[in-house]
Amino acid sequence: MSNAIKRAKDEASRKHHKRSSQEDDAELVKLFEASKAKIRVIGVGGGGSNTIQRMGEIGIHGAETFALNTDAQALLSVNAGRKVLIGKHLTRGLGAGSDPSVGEAAAKESRQDLKDLLEDSDLIFITCGMGGGTGTGASPVVASIAKEIKALTIGVVTIPFTVEGRKRMENAMEGLEKLRKEVDTLIVIPNDKILEIAPDLPVNAAFKVADEVLTNAVKGITEMITKPGL
Repeated sequence: MSNAIKRAKDEASRKHHKRSSQEDDAELVKLFEASKAKIRVIGVGGGGSNTIQRMGEIGIHGAETFALNTDAQALLSVNAGRKVLIGKHLTRGLGAGSDPSVGEAAAKESRQDLKDLLEDSDLIFITCGMGGGTGTGASPVVASIAKEIKALTIGVVTIPFTVEGRKRMENAMEGLEKLRKEVDTLIVIPNDKILEIAPDLPVNAAFKVADEVLTNAVKGITEMITKPGL
């Protein structure tokens, strides 16, 4: 009789410990989820959207991706967590026409919508190819919103190949200085460096390499933060 009682007590104790362990695990998961940094990667314009597309292909752990553009058709082809058409009234979804002032005005038109989207972010990456209209003009506005909501903000951008022309380079340099004032850290990748490393690389292939460099930079930093044990 006493052995039966002992076995019953032991069984009850095992069930209690098992149940407690499961509860502990659930609590740990809950705490982990609550403490995770909310990381957003914002690809602005055509170049930024290419980076977001590449991230969708290779996968990125622990971050939500956003593609922002003034070009509705370009957004349709992007694989992103969220797609945001900015400056709907200004551009009617037809793009910025390589004019940074249009990209800037479009972002300002959509400022409140962008702020609502990013409100609870802890860390925001802003990636774009400097020199065009949307990325060059809108990315400093996006960065200013990130600063306003007190998110840590990292810009990861390229500057054009020399062969893309003087005007595009001038636009890039002007946009770069505006962005530098708004972000906490700015990583600049000169596309010409890619051709210095591989001078025989066709320009079209070099553009793809530039996208890959942007993607790996953002992915590497993000997963350093979010992957356990790193």
